[in-house]
This record gives sequence, C-alpha cells and structure tokens, in this order.
Amino acid sequence: MSQHFNYRHLYYFWVVAKEGGMSRAALRLDMAVQTVSAQVRELERALGVQLLRPEGRGVTLTEAGQRAMQQAEVIFEAGEALPGLLRDPDGAGPAVRLALGVSDTLPKLVVRHLLQPVLATPGLRLLCSEQRFEDLLGNLAVHKLDLVLADRPAPPHAGLKVFNHAMGSSALAWYGTAELAARAKKRYPQGLADVPMLLPAANAAVRPHIDRWLTQHGITARVAGEFEDSALLKIFAASGMGVFPAPALVHQQLLAQYGVRHIGGLDGVVEHFYGISTERRVVHPLVRRMVAQAGV
Repeated sequence: MSQHFNYRHLYYFWVVAKEGGMSRAALRLDMAVQTVSAQVRELERALGVQLLRPEGRGVTLTEAGQRAMQQAEVIFEAGEALPGLLRDPDGAGPAVRLALGVSDTLPKLVVRHLLQPVLATPGLRLLCSEQRFEDLLGNLAVHKLDLVLADRPAPPHAGLKVFNHAMGSSALAWYGTAELAARAKKRYPQGLADVPMLLPAANAAVRPHIDRWLTQHGITARVAGEFEDSALLKIFAASGMGVFPAPALVHQQLLAQYGVRHIGGLDGVVEHFYGISTERRVVHPLVRRMVAQAGV
C-alpha cells in the first residue's frame, strides 16, 4: 500500500459506495461533488486500482472496489462503535451490525427461523428493512444491506452482481381456526372448497404452485383475501376470516402464536428460501453463520 494512503479518502469512498453516487454522498457529507470525486480519485491513485465505475446516474463498485468496501465497513463501523465502548467499558462490547433486507412475500416466522443462529450474538444490532424484491436488490448492490432474504433467487442481471445462497425449504400445509379446520377436514382436501381461503398475493413465488394444487384436486377456491404481508394474513386468519397455507417448518410457532389448527398438507408443494449477497464467498461473520447453518 502506498505511503500516501489516506483514511479520510477511504471514508469518502465508503460514503459514496453507501449512497450509490457522488451527488448523494456530497449531500450527506455537505461537500461539493467535485471535492468528493477528487478525494476518491486520490484514493484510487494511492491504491493503484479503480474502485468505482459510472453506471447510469450513479456508480457501481469494481471487483477491487467490493474488496475495499468490505474492509471499509469493518473499519468505520468499528469507529462508530468506539464512543459507546469507551463510555461503557464494562459493557458487552461494540455492536455487531447486520443490515437485513426481507422480501415482503417471505413468511415472517420463516425469517425468525433463518435468523435463529445469530440472534444470541453479543452486541447484535439488527437492522431489518422490508421492501419489494427489486428494491431490496438495488439497496444490496450499493451495500446498504448485508443480506437479502427472499422466497426466490435473484435473476441474472447484467448490471447487478449478486449471488444466491440456498437457505432451506419447507413443505406447505393448510391451517385455520378450530371451527374452519373441522369443516375443511371432513372430506379433505375437497372440504377446502367449503371454507373461505386467505392466500399469498399473486407475486409470491409459491402462489402459482398453490393454485396448481387446488386445480389438480378439483377445488374451486373461495378466496376471501390475498395478502403481500404474510403476518397480516395470519392475523386475519386467526380471527376466523379463512384458512391459509403456510410452511410446515414453523408448524409449532403457528399453533402457539395464532391459535390455529393443522388441516392437512399440500402434497408436492414446497416453498424455497434464499439468502442473496454481493459475495460468492460470504465475508460478514453473521451472514456466513446463517448460510452455513441454513437447513441444519
């Protein structure tokens, strides 16, 4: 590394990468765009590599830029934790930050299950953002997120370098209040036609498979509601509005949290879960732990 390497230049680069562009970084830093750009160019000259390249109205990281960003994250997040650590030397230590994006179609109890390996981490600071899948991938690409959890893999995209990690899968089953479950069970699965249904929205990856299963069994669904938010769906289901499909992976949590009953399985229907990152070989220790223990 050059003797002219300057940590202030690295900080400007880190902010630019976080914000996804020179203009937004300049606004955050309260500096002129030209000044920020010049500081980043100085860093590139000192390191001898290109870190950023133009993309649309913003910038994207080169491969060298991605590696530099990983180190900058460690350096400046540790710096942000330092004041609190000094004020509380007997505390649990600096915060361990995990910025997580959650697809709005992914069941929230599944999210809790996938996070289980890291929830007991001392000093964990979990930042959760729930958005549309496409918006999450955009925020991941500019390193505002460490990981995206979704019910589908990221599609191939020429301008978006992300990697899919299989996080497990689950068979689906029908659930409902005691009254609705008793009615549906009388001649299952055809008995499902006798009760109202609450289904995931059409943009959920598993929805076409549920529709196909209903058609294969000759069931005309009485759809009382369709929901993008799986937690909201379960709240209405718990009030008796309809029966609903859910991952059997979280069977016990469903019974305990929502007071519903198991009706029967959807043979052949499986929901898959994915973690999406900007790295093929994950660097963030908590993300690495989640991926390693997924499905265990």
